[in-house]
Amino acid sequence: MKEATDILAAVKRATKVVITSHRSPDGDSVGSSLALLRFLRTLGKEAIICHPDPAPNYLEWIKKDDSILNAEVNTELVQTSMANADLLFALDYNHPDRMGAPMANWFRESSALKVMIDHHLHPEDCVDILISRPDVCSTAQLIYEFIEDAGCLDQLNVATGIPIYLGLVTDTGSFRYSSVTPKTHRILAHLLEIGVPHADIHEATFNNNRVDKIRLRSYILAERLEVLADFHVAILSVTIEEMHRFHYVKGDTEGLVNEALSLEGVNVAAFFVENETGVKISFRSVSAVTVNTIATEHFGGGGHTNAAGGFSEESLTETIQRFKDLIPTYFHA
Repeated sequence: MKEATDILAAVKRATKVVITSHRSPDGDSVGSSLALLRFLRTLGKEAIICHPDPAPNYLEWIKKDDSILNAEVNTELVQTSMANADLLFALDYNHPDRMGAPMANWFRESSALKVMIDHHLHPEDCVDILISRPDVCSTAQLIYEFIEDAGCLDQLNVATGIPIYLGLVTDTGSFRYSSVTPKTHRILAHLLEIGVPHADIHEATFNNNRVDKIRLRSYILAERLEVLADFHVAILSVTIEEMHRFHYVKGDTEGLVNEALSLEGVNVAAFFVENETGVKISFRSVSAVTVNTIATEHFGGGGHTNAAGGFSEESLTETIQRFKDLIPTYFHA
């Protein structure tokens, strides 16, 4: 792939490399960022990872001795790093606005060569080199394929393979989504062959529950679940007060929307989470139903066919009602 060789050449020319990803970090954004950082290190290049906000606690283990700057805590350092960069990577987002202000503005103002590697639909024309593959399950897989296409697969080591595996397992629901392909499994096989400890990654990522986390998730499922059986839609929601009551920590509700989708007869699940500025929304659907459209057209978001997100500045009650009013149009009985 020409893009891979062009990126490799850009890396070799660069002296100050910065890796960015989207707001609200997840396993794929953190995994792909660290995988790229560690691969560049095998080429003798150092880089700085700059994210908009901190990663959830359940992902802290993956950093090891590496650091991820975030614009909430390290504002001046992130701004300076992006301004001084001569090579900027945009990972796991299709539009700078997904970083939120001010990082989106710093990205656009930068004179650096810009490279986007992403698997979301409709990338903005804002970079010099683009790898956009909405058909691929994760950006972590695209990092692996970049290394492969650049002819550097012999330099893939366990340190780089671990975050690739993390991105794969988290963005595919432990390899159960329809986006998983034979290529994904061949990559997994190679990662295991070089010694990536897949069982340890699962344990570190998924077996770290706190009592308050379990109680919060149980409360939401028991008290805040609504099923609209005629339309095969399930709705979850949680207020700020409820999250405070259960001592919410970032990441506590990660993946909960999939529990609603797993209900018998449910084809679409939506999870509405109230915060200080509005309502964050997660949409999920079975393979035959699209949720990206409603997220894009009505909730200022987007994503994939079966997994999308959005945001509303209305109240929690108003946002849920607006979604319900739209259900007959987008999800037929």
